[in-house]
Amino acid sequence: MTDDDRAQRPEVPPPAEAARVDYSGAVYGSLLAASVVVGAGALGPAPWLGLALLLLCTGAVFWAAHVFARLFGAHIVQHPWHRAEIRRVCRDERPIVAAAVPPAVAAAIAGGIGLDYGGVAWLALAVALVGQVGWAMAATTRAGAPASLTLTAGAANMLLGLLIVVVKAALQH
Repeated sequence: MTDDDRAQRPEVPPPAEAARVDYSGAVYGSLLAASVVVGAGALGPAPWLGLALLLLCTGAVFWAAHVFARLFGAHIVQHPWHRAEIRRVCRDERPIVAAAVPPAVAAAIAGGIGLDYGGVAWLALAVALVGQVGWAMAATTRAGAPASLTLTAGAANMLLGLLIVVVKAALQH
């Protein structure tokens, strides 16, 4: 692509930050965090601090993978990107990491006050699943969806969460 081609192509302005809120990363990140708790529990008792760090590190790795995929996927095909684009994509994908923080904090606090590892894992899982359902319902509400769709989104995410609970319970026995 020549400089003349770039000059003739109109720049598409980014959506207004206040108007654009995408909760899909938070829903995905919460589901990811729940899955990490299940996987960590299946490996046997681990230190509660290890679970908290595993949650945060997994969230960060998946965030980086999403940033990479967006930058090197559609964006590089459509137009060359620059620092501002990289910062915007990093910011847009931030909810994936943010969703791992509440269950990690719950694991750290619960372990710090002496809860056994089983209790720490179940608490972290519950916090992740509440986040998953909450973010899904917040997304539909913020999008102006009718109450029935908001409840459907909450129920669907609750079912996904219950599936994770079933897997966790099955792996412990």
